[in-house]
Amino acid sequence: MSDIVPALQGETLDALVWRATGKGTGAVERVLDANPGLAAIATSLPEGHPVTIPTLPSTASEIQLLQLWD
Repeated sequence: MSDIVPALQGETLDALVWRATGKGTGAVERVLDANPGLAAIATSLPEGHPVTIPTLPSTASEIQLLQLWD
């Protein structure tokens, strides 16, 4: 399942992906793969430009914390 999200005026692709999915790492590359030719205008999308957001895998990752003092 994929969604189509319209761009805001002057929005960059990474900002649109973050706004639509809340994901960053790897998500922009998947969106570029789903939208051929989008890389040419990704730095400043025209207002209302439709961007297909494919279903992205969940990125449940565990962060290991390091304590310097006990």
